[in-house]
Amino acid sequence: MFESAVLCLALGIYHEARSEPLAGQLAVSFVVMNRVDDSRYPNSICGVVTQGRTYKWNPKVMIKHQCQFTFFCDGFSDKPRDGHAWDNAQYLASNVLSGVYPNFMEGATHYHATYVQPDWAETKTKVGQVGHHIFYRWEK
Repeated sequence: MFESAVLCLALGIYHEARSEPLAGQLAVSFVVMNRVDDSRYPNSICGVVTQGRTYKWNPKVMIKHQCQFTFFCDGFSDKPRDGHAWDNAQYLASNVLSGVYPNFMEGATHYHATYVQPDWAETKTKVGQVGHHIFYRWEK
């Protein structure tokens, strides 16, 4: 179970933040962890990372571009191609799950790139910006 959690978290870090500095990669990983701790989301790392809308007629098929994390259902391969970045993502994921880094994200459960302005951002509490992502908390 721990290995699959590391793999899922590493995929999230790799696809969502591999070009970000360490703090940005950790911030994305803590969003995943904060969602796991929030009852509005699945209670596992893999469940959070792979969450998305499915077709009513076939709940095993994800609707393209309707996932919580874009990379998971954008129609492109999720296989990491940059070996160094992938090794780094796995290392960070393992350390996050081992408690090496403190969660500094103040309960953030959402983020978006600085170059987009999603409608949902108005309904959340802004936590701050780390690298090229702006982070928000969904108040309970």
